[in-house]
Amino acid sequence: MPERRRLALGILASGSGTNFDAIAAAIDRGELDADIAIVVCNQPAAAVVAKARALGVAVELIEHRAFPDRNTFDSAVADALERVGTELVVMAGFDRIVTSALLRRFPMRVINIHPALLPAFRGAHAQQQAADYGVTITGATVHFVDDDVDHGPIILQAAIPLAVGEDAETVRLRILEQEHRIFPYAIQLYAEGRLQVDGRRVRIRELPRIGSEALVSPPLPR
Repeated sequence: MPERRRLALGILASGSGTNFDAIAAAIDRGELDADIAIVVCNQPAAAVVAKARALGVAVELIEHRAFPDRNTFDSAVADALERVGTELVVMAGFDRIVTSALLRRFPMRVINIHPALLPAFRGAHAQQQAADYGVTITGATVHFVDDDVDHGPIILQAAIPLAVGEDAETVRLRILEQEHRIFPYAIQLYAEGRLQVDGRRVRIRELPRIGSEALVSPPLPR
């Protein structure tokens, strides 16, 4: 059997790198037909830098403060990604809003994970917003990135029920667990060529039929 083609990933990250860990682990388990070609980080002290280097992954440190504006910073990031042949750009805890300077170089080839069920709770403090608002269901969303913040076509979502009074940190950790499940899977769907963007909809080929499954919170009586 011929070896399956492997997708070259460029990961943008700024923090602890837990989604980097999840992606690397999925590759190691043979669940993701991809290789991490580079990690681009704008925060030199971020834990993800040491994690990537420990796995032998190339790291490019590009500090955003060294650039006069977002466009020139994003152009430098895109240059680094292109130099290693990046096919899909994966925003895994990247603390910068990307601009068209990067997006036009990778059209519909940039994906992001957001800790809420978009279009609800966009922006940087989604978990706190969900906890404060008192929602009973929240979750995580993998989506393509466009010129608006947390707006591009949705690929996958995972929902979790919330208990009354759960604090934002508890919500964050529970959502993070789901991020680590769905992000590598979404990348694998892309690697297999199963994603087709049709306006705001992402159609996924060869999915099982959706039945009567539902997450109800608080749960209905048995």
